[in-house]
Amino acid sequence: MSSEHMQIGEVGARTELALRTIRHYETTGLVTPSARSQGGFRLYTREDVARLKAIRRMQPLDFTLDQMRDLLDITDRLDAEDDLTAYERQSLLRRVREYEQQAAWQVEKLRTQLVEAEEFARTLRKRLNRDRVATA
Repeated sequence: MSSEHMQIGEVGARTELALRTIRHYETTGLVTPSARSQGGFRLYTREDVARLKAIRRMQPLDFTLDQMRDLLDITDRLDAEDDLTAYERQSLLRRVREYEQQAAWQVEKLRTQLVEAEEFARTLRKRLNRDRVATA
């Protein structure tokens, strides 16, 4: 095994994803191990880990697996820069912009949910403090 390859356990630790989740992402085509060991074990590179981290970051934004796959394909094409016409490049960037807008909207929604959750936690703390004083 090359020093630049990692087995799935190390990848799980680096990405904070369950091994079952990583395997699921492989099954759905979101990530493919870069190699296999002689024993058939999945082997991943740093680029594979970066891809899995990007997928993990998309999860709280409610991106579907199809949207994740589409966005990853778009960014792969943009990064490869293989004979993209100016029109193709602009079209891909327009799609990235749409995903960015969706992500920004979801982030704002999560902020609102967090504010509400924090307010609820404060209400519970106040209740505990009030009852602590009353029973003292």
